[in-house]
Amino acid sequence: MKMTFRWYGKDSDPITLQQIKQIPGMTGIMGLLDYKAAGEVWTDEECKEYIDGVHAAGLECEVIESVNVHEDIKMGLPTRDKYIENYITTIRNLAKYGVKVIVYNFMPVFDWLRTDLARVIEEDGSNSLYFDEKELGNMTPLDIVKKTAEDSHGFTLPGWEPERLAELEKTLKQYEGITPDMLRENYKYFLDAIIPVCEEVGVKMAVHPDDPAWPIFGLPRISHSQEDFDKIVALHDSPANALCLCTGSLGSNPANDIPAIIRHFGEMDRIACLHIRNVKYLGERCFREAAHLSSTGDLDMFEIVKAVYDTCPHDVYVRPDHGRMIWGEVGRPGYGLYDRALGATYLNGLWEAIDKMSNK
Repeated sequence: MKMTFRWYGKDSDPITLQQIKQIPGMTGIMGLLDYKAAGEVWTDEECKEYIDGVHAAGLECEVIESVNVHEDIKMGLPTRDKYIENYITTIRNLAKYGVKVIVYNFMPVFDWLRTDLARVIEEDGSNSLYFDEKELGNMTPLDIVKKTAEDSHGFTLPGWEPERLAELEKTLKQYEGITPDMLRENYKYFLDAIIPVCEEVGVKMAVHPDDPAWPIFGLPRISHSQEDFDKIVALHDSPANALCLCTGSLGSNPANDIPAIIRHFGEMDRIACLHIRNVKYLGERCFREAAHLSSTGDLDMFEIVKAVYDTCPHDVYVRPDHGRMIWGEVGRPGYGLYDRALGATYLNGLWEAIDKMSNK
């Protein structure tokens, strides 16, 4: 297992590469250029500068996240071809500098959604991301966008980039009448265009699940169950058409058996990387993000890591996903240093124990 850490870059992330390097067992980062709008080319020069900087700190950069898919591609508009060409150029530029996995999603409009970015956990006074569908109440999509921006401490958040949401009302209107099957057809068109390029340059595309794992605001969402992902991998049958298995996103729905899903797709060799975190169920479509320790939430981290160990390559990329804010830290919601570092150490400990048990 290659333990990695999400890093937003020297101009956007208060956490430094030196701090990340000091986390025991940390091999690299899952990087991103958060200033790039969906549909823009990540230029050769930008990719080189970012990745060279990571290498200079003694870390790998073999996974890149949030190469966002333009909404015109998802909606199947005539303009999609130019954005697909831009995406292909970005794939080639990243591959040139050693990137092997690109994490993306095909969620309409919203990358992820929470109703509170800093809900206090009474047991210890820390805070974490929280969702309660009842709190949405009569809020409109515009209301939740405004609230999310106000609560983000001035940081950009993945999937909530201002440029992408500037024409929110227009985009939501355009999605009216687009069914899940139609969205899948547009998805296939995208994959048919990019996967042959990925095969050529040695890159795997890793689709991230819907978060939370059910439809929101009536938008078609097609990536939140084992059945959904079976359909996705069948859209273009190639090892390059793979998954980013996010335990917290899928785990937001207690009907999803996370270890079983990992085993299912791990045995198919379709898991390119994993985001591992824990969630605590608080009621119907209500949850908060917990510390990684199994007993603090409702996901069995031992069984999750055991499923990864048993069915995925032992150099699969993993990162501790989302953390609480602890020890007085204030930062990008979900992406503080301390709790994610604790999570990485805990996951590495589980892996070491499972490895030693398996080799007796």
